[in-house]
Amino acid sequence: MNIQSKIQTLRDELNQHNHNYYVLDKPTISDFEFDQLLKELQELEAQHPEFFDENSPTQRVGGSITKNFNTVVHEHRMYSLDNSYSTEDLMDWEVRIQKILGNVDLDYTCELKYDGASISITYEDGKLTKAVTRGDGFQGDEVTNNIKTIRSIPLQLKGNYPPKFDIRGEIILPFAGFEKMNQELIEIGETPYSNPRNTASGSLKLQDSAEVAKRPLECLLYFIVGNNLPFQTQFEGLQAARDWGFKVPTQSKLAKNMQEVLEYIAYWDVHRHDLPYETDGVVIKVNSLQHQDELGYTAKSPRWAMAYKFKSEQVSTRLNSISYQVGRTGAITPVANLEPVQLAGTIVKRASLHNADQIEKLDIRIGDKVFVEKGGEIIPKIIAVAERGNETEPTHYITHCPECQTKLERKEGEANHYCPNFYGCPPQIIGRIQHYITRKAMDIEGLGGETVALLYNNGLVKNYADLYDLKIEQILPLERMAQKSAENLIKGIEKSKEVPFERVLYALGIRYVGETVAKKLAKHYKNIDSIATASLMDLILVDEIGDKIAQSVIEFFENQDNCDTIDRLKTAGVQMAIDESKSTVVSAVLEGKTLVVSGVFEKFSRDDLKKAIEDNGGKVGSSISAKTDYVVAGANMGPAKLEKANQLKIPIISEDDFLGMIS
Repeated sequence: MNIQSKIQTLRDELNQHNHNYYVLDKPTISDFEFDQLLKELQELEAQHPEFFDENSPTQRVGGSITKNFNTVVHEHRMYSLDNSYSTEDLMDWEVRIQKILGNVDLDYTCELKYDGASISITYEDGKLTKAVTRGDGFQGDEVTNNIKTIRSIPLQLKGNYPPKFDIRGEIILPFAGFEKMNQELIEIGETPYSNPRNTASGSLKLQDSAEVAKRPLECLLYFIVGNNLPFQTQFEGLQAARDWGFKVPTQSKLAKNMQEVLEYIAYWDVHRHDLPYETDGVVIKVNSLQHQDELGYTAKSPRWAMAYKFKSEQVSTRLNSISYQVGRTGAITPVANLEPVQLAGTIVKRASLHNADQIEKLDIRIGDKVFVEKGGEIIPKIIAVAERGNETEPTHYITHCPECQTKLERKEGEANHYCPNFYGCPPQIIGRIQHYITRKAMDIEGLGGETVALLYNNGLVKNYADLYDLKIEQILPLERMAQKSAENLIKGIEKSKEVPFERVLYALGIRYVGETVAKKLAKHYKNIDSIATASLMDLILVDEIGDKIAQSVIEFFENQDNCDTIDRLKTAGVQMAIDESKSTVVSAVLEGKTLVVSGVFEKFSRDDLKKAIEDNGGKVGSSISAKTDYVVAGANMGPAKLEKANQLKIPIISEDDFLGMIS
């Protein structure tokens, strides 16, 4: 056997042993024997660098240093899931999807919802090429070097896999490994980690991959994304992933109806405590991929999946005091300061009280013992009084802003009190600048929330336009600011001038103008001046813009301070108009038309077809209504959509008809 063949044989053997140990949990050799084989391979690779392979088992020990994690756009967006907390929620969900599909027979894939850090891993020709964190769903951080150190993730696949696909999963830290890590920290006098999920998430952003390799992380996979996948259902996809070498939890089950889904939930609500990992619920997915395509997505979530959250853990503790926070919009949030207590793996000292109505409804008083739970296992909240304290007084909500002493206002129909001193209240000013620099907005690298507060408190910025006047010599004297940090901050601000207009519009912080609304306004008006001069009626006529949003936009541009700030942003070079040279629009032939896509197509993927509609000026509708102009139908069109299109006499066209329209 020649050297190259010997090296490859060792790699294949070690990969199989890795799979046996970390995926199947059935090792066939001892740790010592494995280490000897690995050592032999390391020596051969060192002697023959011409046979280097970045996916060799020897590379799992890490050692590469990543100073900055590149931001990567997901080829397929990573959506979040809608949550349900009761049987009624799930029944309602089934009614909604049956209404779209036309009362077809449905089966469901049930999977446990593991509490870890979401990851998307790309494989090309069976090799791991890229791993990206979830980020905001549209883009995340590339952490490929760190992911390669996790031994349950295959570097080279086996079997009959597609040429390219993404696979999604959770990076988790088993309880046993977490406890061992904490014990080692305690023994050397260090502070232990708070919980497995945060520790797993933090591990992905360690700069030294060798440090990641030391942590007993695992990756549990649950969803494959790509074109022309070799299976028809979610459940078949899970088995295919196992066959290719991935660690896919065996607790998943195919349920023939909603009753079997509920039985699965009831079982795991009790037995989840026997698992070696954290889990906070069950994910239910429509099994058929064709039905998934037919159901599609809302702006945030797939319609074909639902997360059922197990009942939150509750504890009781004493309410020591109530403080009040001011948000960037002026909204006042009351916060309960609690006697520290352990809850769902973390120490809880504070909890949200939401608003004055909630405090009055629960009759919460300082000195009471209260029940606290984590809403959705994330944000602590007080749900009831457990025990009345001695000599307690009813809580009187504050009447003036705790920061600037301005008298608070509460508009009719709104739950929150607001500080109306929008342009003079420090937390509001700082909050708006902090919003401006966030990833979804201007994404200014080198500038974080604490630094914004530091800049404001030192008189260097009073609004986000001031950022573009900053000089390195002004920043250097600030606390914890070195030469390199100051240079990176200025570079990040300069680079933000390239951010496209729709994100700039979102960054301005106009009340009720979120990401989606900002995109709608930018696409319709093309530039900031057209939005600023639009009338209330003009704005309301824009797709999905209602009275409240339109009025908020009008009020923003009626304020002279805002107009002056925008003029300064223009002068600085910030993008205040859509860059037509980067537009993918090829024609306006479908201008004003709404098209709904249904079925399976030969010449397009569904996503490509939707993009073609938008690139030719049309709008993609999520469901058929009287406003629909055409239905583009492929094979296996959903019967409910077909029936509704016929009822409303909406033209049904083929993909060839569609190509004829846009050619």
